[in-house]
Amino acid sequence: MACIVHIETSTQVCSVALSLDGECLLSRECHEGPSHGVVLGPYVDEAVSFADSHAIPLDAVAVSSGPGSYTGLRIGVSTAKGLCYGRHLKLVSVPTLQLLCVPLLLYRADVPDNALLCPMLDARRMEVYSAIYDRGLKAYKPVSADIIDEQSYGEYLDRGPVLFFGNGAEKCKPLLGHHPNAIFVDGIEPLAKNMMPLAERNYLQGKTEDVAYFEPFYLKEFVATQPKKLF
Repeated sequence: MACIVHIETSTQVCSVALSLDGECLLSRECHEGPSHGVVLGPYVDEAVSFADSHAIPLDAVAVSSGPGSYTGLRIGVSTAKGLCYGRHLKLVSVPTLQLLCVPLLLYRADVPDNALLCPMLDARRMEVYSAIYDRGLKAYKPVSADIIDEQSYGEYLDRGPVLFFGNGAEKCKPLLGHHPNAIFVDGIEPLAKNMMPLAERNYLQGKTEDVAYFEPFYLKEFVATQPKKLF
């Protein structure tokens, strides 16, 4: 059995969930952000109190590891670490772009079997942070900062359908929407309740983080690693 508190703060949405063996016991979301510093603490307290009141021992805390908002990720990871230290729990990280794929893989029956998934997080101007995965979350393109033009992702689109989603996908529609294999899916956000399958898999496989040294993957880290022509 694994009881996990899930924390997601990588975008303006703040959410917390509590799961037991893959079943969601509690889920709280605030879409009026960014308000992580105000609502995250009470959400986590509610999840922990629920577990305590039902005599369910906590095993781990899962946190979205980015890329994402610097401030949002700092708040989420700091809260997760504090809970791990206070309760002697394991820390599990879930990559944000993989998290975005979960609702498409689990809850959408219309995703083509040969489709590639391209989750996108918005950055300034025509820049997004993205990766490309297959349905097994094997990375065909690792996380990178991309300036979008009409040729972007052409090598993948020419192979077959590619689903674009996340808060960076909307501004890409005018440039990529002309391709017959480009499929845009609206309303996909990184939410704590969707972390459950990835977090539980990592926990059961022993893929946990060092609480003292774990740091999330900030969007700003691309500034130091990407060529200047991207900015």
